[in-house]
Amino acid sequence: MAFHEVRFPEAIAIGAQGGPERRTEIVTLASGHEARNAPWAQSRRRWDAGLGMRSLDDLEVIVAFFEARNGQLNGFRWRDPLDHRSAAPSAAISATDQPLGAGDGFETRFQLVKVYGDGAGSYERTIAKPVAGSVTVAIDGALQFEGADYTVDAASGEVTFLQAPAAGTEITAGFEFDVPVRFDTDRIETSLTAMNAGEIPSIPVVEIRL
Repeated sequence: MAFHEVRFPEAIAIGAQGGPERRTEIVTLASGHEARNAPWAQSRRRWDAGLGMRSLDDLEVIVAFFEARNGQLNGFRWRDPLDHRSAAPSAAISATDQPLGAGDGFETRFQLVKVYGDGAGSYERTIAKPVAGSVTVAIDGALQFEGADYTVDAASGEVTFLQAPAAGTEITAGFEFDVPVRFDTDRIETSLTAMNAGEIPSIPVVEIRL
């Protein structure tokens, strides 16, 4: 298996339906109390790409993309229409949007992340597929310059400084990002009659761990 650094057609993805899921194991005790456990440290997202299709031309595009990925075999990039930025939908992306960590004078590599919530209820999501050219970085609020001060690996989401940030400094970043996914089926089933009747095939897409 491999990962193809190509994005699913955005015009179709924008009409897809889906979002994050968690796995929670719940056992009801004899007393009526519950024991709950979360075996997944990270959430996982799912979508139905079929819901974004509007025409036979869209179906042809999806089938071609599906064939090029060999069904479930190879991963690809997916643009989540509701969550693909470091900032809120109504705000401009800023180099101070998301905390990446603190400098110690030695470490040069920092992973892009996005934090949801705050305090004890916060969740830190690893961002492995930033959009090339969209990442801006700051040290203690001072804008840094890609190429001169740092580089970004768009295939892993890792920011590497040419010189380690000083101890105690705050590293932040702003960015757009895609989600690494694969098709969750090895079969696309449809017919011209069904399409003409408004029946849309289900084409599940699921996030993958890298």
